[in-house]
Amino acid sequence: MASMKSIGKYHVIKEIGRGATSTVFLALDPFSQQRVALKLFNAGVLQHGASSKAFRKLLLTEASLAGKLSHPHIVKIYDAVMDGDVNYMVMEYIEGETLEKYAEVDHLLPLGRIAEIIYKCCKALEYAQYQGVIHRDIKPANILLRGESDIKISDFGAAFLENQQTTQVSGVGSPAYMSPEQIKEQTLTHQTDIYSLGVTMYRMLTGRLPFEAANNFSMIYQIMNIEPPPPSNYRPEIPPALDAIVQRAMCKEAIQRYHSWDVMARDLVAFISTDMPQQEQIFDTEKFDTVRALPFFSDFSDVELWEVLRISEWRKAPKGEQILNEGGIGQTFYIIATGSVRVLKQGRLLSLLHKGDCFGEMAHLTGKDAKRTTDIFAKTDVKLIEIDPDVLARASANCRYQFGEAFLHMLVKRLAVANTRISRLLSDHADE
Repeated sequence: MASMKSIGKYHVIKEIGRGATSTVFLALDPFSQQRVALKLFNAGVLQHGASSKAFRKLLLTEASLAGKLSHPHIVKIYDAVMDGDVNYMVMEYIEGETLEKYAEVDHLLPLGRIAEIIYKCCKALEYAQYQGVIHRDIKPANILLRGESDIKISDFGAAFLENQQTTQVSGVGSPAYMSPEQIKEQTLTHQTDIYSLGVTMYRMLTGRLPFEAANNFSMIYQIMNIEPPPPSNYRPEIPPALDAIVQRAMCKEAIQRYHSWDVMARDLVAFISTDMPQQEQIFDTEKFDTVRALPFFSDFSDVELWEVLRISEWRKAPKGEQILNEGGIGQTFYIIATGSVRVLKQGRLLSLLHKGDCFGEMAHLTGKDAKRTTDIFAKTDVKLIEIDPDVLARASANCRYQFGEAFLHMLVKRLAVANTRISRLLSDHADE
């Protein structure tokens, strides 16, 4: 039996939350020395009453995802024990709060931050969809926010798992966020999550639900039959582009709704890059969209790309600025996100590098204290992805491997170009 000093192998530090069905503790995994969130389920809820069977099924669904969903914007499930009197689940511990607070009128976030948060949700849920998982209960309470806009989606208990023979529990989810097809208990696809994320976005933008109802019957009637007013009705500074994203995500007919996460994510990027006032800070949405399109990162998975964003610094260099100087010491290397740079040696132009090209990597590849062999100047205004090898060394093995492969492809390409130049020079020489 569990004492409150320990549950299974986990040492309990303190209670951090309590609900009708479970108590959540901050605990320590003695083997990894990692702090975890341990959700201990109320034995009574699992064993008695008509709903216990359905509730147990939800828990087993979530427990079966342990180790399956590994994405920077999804709460990881490490362990689950579902037998006898002590039933618990062990998850990644996130210091932060849910989006519920920011769905209230007096705590609304700026439009750019909301767009960025929803974009990250799109990318995480797209990843889940590729793993055969539909969440089915997307709402502000199931999205955790840490810092400015780092989100984690939690509570996959209601998830629909493809390739599972067992019957699903119907009627899960929160009525206000349910899609029309979920209410009708039809076959669900990822588009049900797109609808629920649309409702979540509406709430984040306005502080109110698209349908205000006194009871569930009224709520269900409205979801099926009534068109909600656009968010800008309640918050006049919301531009038409943002209204359009919410309205398309919330189309009652799935055929008129966004058919894929990618299209919704692209509309959010377009809004951020065109409607938001340009500022010094570069949004994560814009960064992710930029690196996804660069040939250097073509073999990186989405998960590895989020890691690239985490380990890199981004900066803007105006036209004419000297970025590296010949003879300087340093190992930082750069990938050009936008713009072009000039490469000079002893004042002579060697080459031009453009979007997607890399420079400064030779010092990194040849080892510490290597001298820079060229001057680099910004030919146009440039946006640079700056990577410190010491930070890269602490990245995951997969991420480091992808960088190694990318460098290899780039060096082979450069060698081929150099060989072509040399053979041209030689043939010109022979003709003289």
